Amino acid sequence: MGQASSQAAGSEHSAAKPIGMLVAAVGVVYGDIGTSPLYTLKEVFSGGYGVPVTHDGVLGILALIFWSLIWVVSIKYMMFVLRADNQGEGGIMALTALARRAAAGHARLRTLLVVCGLIGAALFYGDSMITPAISVLSAIEGLGLAFDGIDHWVVPLSLIVLVALFLIQRHGTARIGILFGPIMVTWFVVLGALGVYGILQHPEVLQAMNPVWGVRFFIVHPGMGVAILGAVVLALTGAEALYADMGHFGRKPIARAWFILVLPALVLNYFGQGALLLGDPEAARNPFYLLAPSWALIPLVGLSTMATVIASQAVISGAFSLTRQAIQLGYIPRMHIQHTSSAEQGQIYIGAVNWSLMVGVILLVLGFESSGALASAYGVAVTGTMLMTTILVSAVMLLLWKWPPVLAVPVLLGFLLVDGLYFAANVPKIVQGGAFPVIAGIVLFVLMTTWKRGKQLLVDRIDEGGLPLPIFISSIAVQPPHRVQGTAVFLTARPDAVPHALLHNLLHNQVLHEQVVLLTVVYEDIPRVPPTRRFEVESHGEGFFRVILHFGFIDEPDVPQALKLCHLDDLDFSPMRTTYFLSRETVIASKLVGMARWREALFAFMLQNANGNLRFFNLPLNRVIELGTQVEM
Repeated sequence: MGQASSQAAGSEHSAAKPIGMLVAAVGVVYGDIGTSPLYTLKEVFSGGYGVPVTHDGVLGILALIFWSLIWVVSIKYMMFVLRADNQGEGGIMALTALARRAAAGHARLRTLLVVCGLIGAALFYGDSMITPAISVLSAIEGLGLAFDGIDHWVVPLSLIVLVALFLIQRHGTARIGILFGPIMVTWFVVLGALGVYGILQHPEVLQAMNPVWGVRFFIVHPGMGVAILGAVVLALTGAEALYADMGHFGRKPIARAWFILVLPALVLNYFGQGALLLGDPEAARNPFYLLAPSWALIPLVGLSTMATVIASQAVISGAFSLTRQAIQLGYIPRMHIQHTSSAEQGQIYIGAVNWSLMVGVILLVLGFESSGALASAYGVAVTGTMLMTTILVSAVMLLLWKWPPVLAVPVLLGFLLVDGLYFAANVPKIVQGGAFPVIAGIVLFVLMTTWKRGKQLLVDRIDEGGLPLPIFISSIAVQPPHRVQGTAVFLTARPDAVPHALLHNLLHNQVLHEQVVLLTVVYEDIPRVPPTRRFEVESHGEGFFRVILHFGFIDEPDVPQALKLCHLDDLDFSPMRTTYFLSRETVIASKLVGMARWREALFAFMLQNANGNLRFFNLPLNRVIELGTQVEM
């Protein structure tokens, strides 16, 4: 995918190398939903739901799976949700930003939509931990069909595979796409071939394409109908991940890969497994592997293991995208983000997220020990996120896109009905092991809302004593302080106010430098900013300058190096004449109106451990002065 990923964004993704982009998208995006055949029908017929392995039972379940793939993935996500991109970025946080913009004139609705987005984002992280665990476990368990007495090796082997996956993440999705794309194409071809092999044994299984079989299943099994959706939804896991990964490849390659390769292969394989069950109900213990000829079992286990590693990649890279968006929206403290492609802004690696997910996955594998046990926890997170996505995209369609309600409302109600049924079917799983993603989601929701609210309170407290820049410069002209040689650079995000570090320096040291630079860093939506466009300079008189540095998303934000390009007679950024002043706030929990004391303490801890400007901007250690201030929350 290296050359194929050289397109810029959006419609340009598929302009030059459509086949390469399609293969790479298959490698990174479709691993999750592509490995669902490993465990979906196995869980339906042997997972404690009591579904009879009869002609009508098999056709009813296949109809539910087939039409779920059509309605939820092909129609909802491909035709509607993937169009809700935020400057090329997908995922529930990008969608939340769009919905927030759509509800700009409705304060309460805007708050509700933001809460929905945060809930969905928090649940997505839970899904990002369960998917690698259940996928790899289900593949390694196939060894038990080939070798007797190997069951006790399933957990150790799964852990080895998973740890190796997380170790290679830092190399980036572009390189991973090169490695995984051809493997996943092979995987889907094999899925389709196995499906055709099974269908040829019992062609009557194709009757399940008729939705009447699904309706009949609900009528014949009224008590089991909704509950069984908790297992059928396993066939849809990965739909939210493909939306979150849209920023890595663009909408067109993802949609084309789905309709050309992924959907046909999945449908054929599910129907092939169903055909096997029609002829041999005992095969319900593991219909995926038993569908294959005996000579192909061991190679299939090896291919399945590689495919499930790739399945894990889909949600991991989606978690990276989601985290970056949450940082930009101000819901997560700033982390070090490594861009792994010179062409795609969405191709990133975040070490803190990577290692946190790895720890969670290891704990899940050690705690549940089998894919069947994990299936009881799977579905709560993914259906919750899908439901939140539907609510948000409804707001975007009606309020931002201005679609006619007479056309949009019926479609949206259909999406909400199906997502609501799937979520309701998974609610009982919370007491069967599904509490893990719910607890993880609650914790993450509290962290994100605490950080967002805390930053707003911090800004409000600081602004209470803020001083406009023109007034400050006028006072300097009237009563000039002692000026010392050199250049002082004050980093600030606000262009219209005096940085607190500047005020504290003047208050305590009673001096100003000959040149005072108020520096703001701006990030552009292009890979690299040429040197001629790197900076803007504006003089305010009295030795004060406003400097704006522009960086591309692949540029290293090296501030000292960038300032060397600022060739002005009045400014001297020589290393030994330039001092950088940073402001560091220390939050003190108080009884002031704001947050609960425990949340204030939590915010103070998060602020203390957030990524600092010194390292992020590559400032010289011996030329930096940090001036702290205490802020009561």
